Amino acid sequence: MPKMKTRKAAAKRFKQTGTGKFRRNRANGRHILTKKSSKRKRRLRKDAEVKSSELGRLRAALPYGV
Repeated sequence: MPKMKTRKAAAKRFKQTGTGKFRRNRANGRHILTKKSSKRKRRLRKDAEVKSSELGRLRAALPYGV
């Protein structure tokens, strides 16, 4: 059986932690930053964990992890 292909778009956007969870970047942190508060911009810098409801799709997209 041939190897499964990795979805490259997903591989560029997600990181896998040592325990197997996936981390993602938060949305809305790229532009139009003047109207956003410093507290909000600081929170947008941090990674977020991928929700459990999305993990099935993500594991299908990344069959060998990241």
